Amino acid sequence: MTALWVVVPAYQEAARIDGALHALARQHDRDFTLLVVDNGSTDATGDRVRAFAEHAPFPVHLLVEPEKGVGSAIDTGFRHAIDHGARLLARTDADCLPEPGWTAAARAGLLASDGLVCGRVTARHDEHGPVGRGVFLVLVALGAFFGRIRPAHRRRHGYLTPYRMHAGNNMAVTADLYLASGGMPRRPSPTDRTFINRVRRRTTAIVHRRDMVVQNSTRRIRAYGLRGTARWYLERGAGHRDVDIR
Repeated sequence: MTALWVVVPAYQEAARIDGALHALARQHDRDFTLLVVDNGSTDATGDRVRAFAEHAPFPVHLLVEPEKGVGSAIDTGFRHAIDHGARLLARTDADCLPEPGWTAAARAGLLASDGLVCGRVTARHDEHGPVGRGVFLVLVALGAFFGRIRPAHRRRHGYLTPYRMHAGNNMAVTADLYLASGGMPRRPSPTDRTFINRVRRRTTAIVHRRDMVVQNSTRRIRAYGLRGTARWYLERGAGHRDVDIR
């Protein structure tokens, strides 16, 4: 099969990364290599990854990226994977739970589109009740709507396809497109929006798969509050808050 690598950036995630690792171990399609990029953690994140690697059902690599920022971690990880033979790339985050069909849907979407695949995000069931999960989905929907109508995202600016909200913790891209688009910006945030706009200037092959599902952490809601989280998803930035809530 075409070589698929899953890249997971992690920073100070010793308390949470086991959930992501075991969710990946439960995938129906486990014909992939996992690369965790430790973004300079000072806790036991790396130890948790090494312990998991001893019994993982797929190859596991741990790479340290000292340059702070999720964009730096992802760009280093994707380029490392490509240099080691990856043709297909998928990404989730260390505080997320990919559902069992995630890698299979990512692979199918990439082989069919030869481009960028955006998945569907839901809220983790272990962090909030139905109300909190509903609020999260409303915020995501508002962010997607705002992104579509934002003047800076209109096609007259040289984009080949309409804007689609791109959840960085649930995406997949071919190695060729990643390199051709210039890759993930290493800084500043918001790296995900900048990346999808780079891709929009290169291709129309951007697809959405509802069966490519990741349960997303809702800790931003607790860290920012409802108003601050809405500001984030409506592309108004983090205000006075630190972008990295970890």
